[in-house]
Amino acid sequence: MSKIYTIGIGPGDQNQMTPQAVEALKASDTIVGYHHYFEYIGHLTKGKEAISTGMKKERDRAKSAFKEAEKGKTVSVISSGDSGVYGMAPLLWEMKEERASEVEIEVVPGISAMFTAAARMGAPLGHDFCSISLSDLLTPWERIEKRIEAAAGADFVTAVYNPVSKGRFWQLMRLRDIFLQFRSPLTCVCIARNVGRKDEQLNFLTIEELDASMVDMFSLVMVGNSQTRMINNHMVTPRGYYNQKGTQEDKPGRQIMNESFRTILKGLNVENQPLDHTWVALHCIHTTADFGMNNLLEIRNDMVARLHKVFYSGKPPVIVTDVSMVTRGIRRETLNKLGVEVKCYLDDDRVKTLAANKNITRTQAGIRLAVQEHPDALFAFGNAPTALMELVKLIRNGQAQPVGVVAAPVGFVNVRESKWQLKFGCPEVPAVIVDGRKGGSNVAATIINAILSWDDAQAMHPGDGL
Repeated sequence: MSKIYTIGIGPGDQNQMTPQAVEALKASDTIVGYHHYFEYIGHLTKGKEAISTGMKKERDRAKSAFKEAEKGKTVSVISSGDSGVYGMAPLLWEMKEERASEVEIEVVPGISAMFTAAARMGAPLGHDFCSISLSDLLTPWERIEKRIEAAAGADFVTAVYNPVSKGRFWQLMRLRDIFLQFRSPLTCVCIARNVGRKDEQLNFLTIEELDASMVDMFSLVMVGNSQTRMINNHMVTPRGYYNQKGTQEDKPGRQIMNESFRTILKGLNVENQPLDHTWVALHCIHTTADFGMNNLLEIRNDMVARLHKVFYSGKPPVIVTDVSMVTRGIRRETLNKLGVEVKCYLDDDRVKTLAANKNITRTQAGIRLAVQEHPDALFAFGNAPTALMELVKLIRNGQAQPVGVVAAPVGFVNVRESKWQLKFGCPEVPAVIVDGRKGGSNVAATIINAILSWDDAQAMHPGDGL
């Protein structure tokens, strides 16, 4: 029988080789493959002709397979993982066409390295994903880079094959730089080495921490999407089922907000927009009925994801507001659940005295007192530009180290200037800034609500606590 089986033998663990692959190997007269792969199928090669070659000899192996099959033999060509995923199957089909060969080809599927790695990691491939090989031996780097940009921009979970080799030492770091243009520095990453083999290793880290020195040619790198997170030391990308609560379970306020978001999304183009920007914008538009808010928002230093993580860390920051109206708009149920203290110093007895003695506004005086007591708070401004300018001065003097700033003062005097001072004078501070003269206490409060409910963003299920 003139036949070639192109077989994926899995990652190396015999338990992960399919019964179909085992039967095909047993039925073969000759087995062809990279010499290293024979270590994993030694028990199936007894009494059979074995043809092995070293690396970069794929065409030689394919020619040998056809030569033997055209003698009437049954031949198996083995690849690790799945033979159709960066394996021998495409080459064999091309060579069959080139030779006009009548040899039959049957592709026997195997478990790809990314699926075995994903199973070990937890469930990182729970939503849309892709794979990219960084080997530029057969593909121009310019094309690979375009694929990296597309994967990063579209928020795909990405399995990275062939991340490094002796001569390929910089490409992984270039991938990291491209992903950081689109993703949070805290994006989950896992390096899986020798998956399915005795010396298997998993290293969980963030994309900011990823370095080529951590990786070798036996590694696969998994980069999560914007929703991938760690659950019980496992990497998980939610599909959205868990957060898709039936509307009948929601309180009326949340049902209304969900319907409002659906209406807003129909009139808003968010295709190429980061999810954190969209989530905050939806809250602001819902609060103001102003679609222009989408273009006024600026999120700096991954403010939304960073602050959400801190709020749910068990040691949440104090929230300091410039006016009491901001405090009243933040969802009390969520604050109580997390143990978050919200303070406005405007009515503090000390403020009137300090303001009179220093000839400053009461909101400025309130911020001075707040920084003395809570220099690392989350500061939220929805009214007073002078208060924001005061905080900027204290940050630059080293007296305040806020965990974040919500900059949404509203009005006509010093409003834009206060935001520019924060933007250009304190570039390292995480912030959500509403550019221009717009803002308000309701906007500042809804931005904080968006941060607190960030884990509902993927499912677009707003209104927790209403």
